[in-house]
Amino acid sequence: MNNTGQNRREFLKAGAAGLAAIAFFRNAKGEIVVAAAEGDPFPELVEVTIPQLQAQMKLGKLTARRLTEMYLERIKQIDTKTHSVLELNPDALTIADALDKERKKGKVRGPMHGIPVLIKDNIDTADKMHTTAGSWALYDAPTPKQDSPLAAGLRKAGAVILGKTNLSEWANFRANPRNGRGTSGWSGRGGQTNMPYFLDQNPSGSSSGSGVSVSANLCAVAIGTETNGSIISPAVTNGVVGLKPTVGLVPRTGIVPISHTQDTAGPMTRTVTDAAILLGAIAGTDKLDSATAEADKKKAKDYTKFLDAGGLEGARLGLVFTPPQRNGDLYKAYFQPFIDKMKDAGATLVDVTFPDYGPTQADRLAILQYEFKADIAKYLAARGGKYKTLEDLIKFNEDNKDKELQIFGQEIFIDSQKRGDLTDKAYTVAIAKVRRSVREDGIDGLIAKNNLDAFVGPTSGAAYSVAAVAGYPSITVPLGLREIPAGTAQNGTAIPASIQATGMLFMGTAWSEPKLLKYAYAFEQLAKGRVTPQFLPTFPKK
Repeated sequence: MNNTGQNRREFLKAGAAGLAAIAFFRNAKGEIVVAAAEGDPFPELVEVTIPQLQAQMKLGKLTARRLTEMYLERIKQIDTKTHSVLELNPDALTIADALDKERKKGKVRGPMHGIPVLIKDNIDTADKMHTTAGSWALYDAPTPKQDSPLAAGLRKAGAVILGKTNLSEWANFRANPRNGRGTSGWSGRGGQTNMPYFLDQNPSGSSSGSGVSVSANLCAVAIGTETNGSIISPAVTNGVVGLKPTVGLVPRTGIVPISHTQDTAGPMTRTVTDAAILLGAIAGTDKLDSATAEADKKKAKDYTKFLDAGGLEGARLGLVFTPPQRNGDLYKAYFQPFIDKMKDAGATLVDVTFPDYGPTQADRLAILQYEFKADIAKYLAARGGKYKTLEDLIKFNEDNKDKELQIFGQEIFIDSQKRGDLTDKAYTVAIAKVRRSVREDGIDGLIAKNNLDAFVGPTSGAAYSVAAVAGYPSITVPLGLREIPAGTAQNGTAIPASIQATGMLFMGTAWSEPKLLKYAYAFEQLAKGRVTPQFLPTFPKK
């Protein structure tokens, strides 16, 4: 599709269905057009889904090897713009060949058989790839003795681990973002990842590379990790589906940690269906991760069975908006049509307001700092190598300022090092206080009080941080792009004119992934908001 010469008005033209989604590249009828960028080497991969790929392989029209070759070539040509892939797996084609041999013999492991996946560079793999969290400090560390359970689960399911994605170094837990020096999607090892819609814009983090690579169609699906927004935020920013599972559903052993009470890995995909398939491949109990003790009992055998286009019928959802969203023109003009569509689909929406979490912000940060100091030491000890403690990493960064401190500092590292151990009263008190605020007084309390099934609201500004701190699941669904007028207040600061990807967030209590997938899938069929990036250098001009 050739979109050269489109002006800003055409670029932002709303759809004929009357949705307020300001979408990217619509045809004359106002319909979103799924199209490859000009010069795309493999347009057949654009917006392709796992079921579609499996259908082609079942018919013998496609092999895992050919599919892997196509993605590798696509990365070679397109990732020069996005810089989302940090490292490729030199054994990817060999793995694909083995899976093709299995298929020829009639063995298909499941829906992930032969599907190329990119994973974030904080997930251990016992192969020829590095696991560094984006830091040069881990580049020469010994190769992990074994795959992380997550990577092992992907391999068991038949996935082809294509490579590793760039990230905000140390999963965005190194520098204080308020000092003006930080930027999402940057690592010392990988440099800056670029947003695929507008290459000069922030891709959000920390799972920047995973979100960008999926959005740019550089893989079928990807894995990100989240402590507090690091799946959901880059997912909405890059126009894809992001699913943050309940803490304890997906094993964390062999994942570079921040917080054992909040960390989890999860799917980043272009469709809810693919997210459901991918979640099924990575969920499960890990004997080395006590948080996952119930995972085998709680996980669904097949998450796709919950995908129902009529799934919003009878749902009672708490509608979550920040006061500026609820009272401003943006809410009325942009999100209300989507709210109306959910009501028309049979959902009951109840206005809810979460408590003010401002008083707990310091406690929430303190918890992460305490846990990071302890958890990173455990990871480094298991990994082996020269650097064994957080203090060692701080010194490495100081000794290698030219590579590691050129963009942002390490204030969070330093502050975390000052914390005591996990027996400190300050830590135990903070844990109890924060958990009560986000669970009993937050998600669980509001669900019980209002007889809710789940919550829904705009992903930007919604309470996904509450779900993250509680350890509860959330999923974001793309809504398209919207124009932000110059002077719009964002976090109390007037921002210049921009165009931003948007999404709708569904979140619930622990182990509610089946419900959330049902609602998200039904909403996805109504919104149809996924937009294919065209890798524009910047916003279109008037």
